[in-house]
Amino acid sequence: MLTVTSVNVNGLRAAAKKGFVPWLAGTAADVICLQEVRAEAQQLPEEVRQPEGWHAVHAPAAAKGRAGVSLYTRRAPERVQVGFGSSEFDGSGRYVEADLPGVTVASLYLPSGDVGTERQDEKVRFMGEFLPYLKELKERAAAGGRDVLVCGDWNIAHQEADLKNWKANRKNSGFLPEERAWLSRVFGEAEYVDVVRALHPEQEGPYSWWSYRGRAFDNDAGWRIDLLVSSPRLVERAVKAYVERAATHGERWSDHAPVTAVFDL
Repeated sequence: MLTVTSVNVNGLRAAAKKGFVPWLAGTAADVICLQEVRAEAQQLPEEVRQPEGWHAVHAPAAAKGRAGVSLYTRRAPERVQVGFGSSEFDGSGRYVEADLPGVTVASLYLPSGDVGTERQDEKVRFMGEFLPYLKELKERAAAGGRDVLVCGDWNIAHQEADLKNWKANRKNSGFLPEERAWLSRVFGEAEYVDVVRALHPEQEGPYSWWSYRGRAFDNDAGWRIDLLVSSPRLVERAVKAYVERAATHGERWSDHAPVTAVFDL
């Protein structure tokens, strides 16, 4: 069995003080993909920089205090790659991948965007470069008999079932028609599969992000933007996928919840 968890930690140093460390000690995951780490490796406490029993790879952003992705694996990776060959984005702490036996697992933090600003333009440029890479990655992996699993904060809700208040967000970044169409291309022409949706095709959500404002968490007014996206053969081996939603608002250590999938390899 292979268990993979992805979570946007909303600042790993802060999360470590609020409950991430005991969560890490208790998880059954074989691979953990983190996003929005927002720290360089030397700034992290030892228990999260290089936790006992894990091989850790940190890919911080050149811009201090922003973005940053990490991978924790129980087994030593056969190969590690930071970035996807982009002159603009390889130093932005948004992508890292590692080869494990039979599968390449990646941690992705796609830009969040903001309509009418440079942040949205950045998001559009990232998507434009990343889709061809996803196709290349899957083809390369298939040639070597490998599967692919790209986990992370994709910052796009694909369908109406993926966010509670979809009608009010049709003109907001994260649910724009062009963003949703791009994700459809990931699932269509690039032939990737949304693991959680494949196992829960009729469910509203399950949501993985809730704003800290108001009572979004208590009312489950969330978004499903943290996705585990796999090559077709791997999803056929998925036996379980779920969101590790905190029991109460006060027990959260991030505004996102871990998303976990289990594969029978």
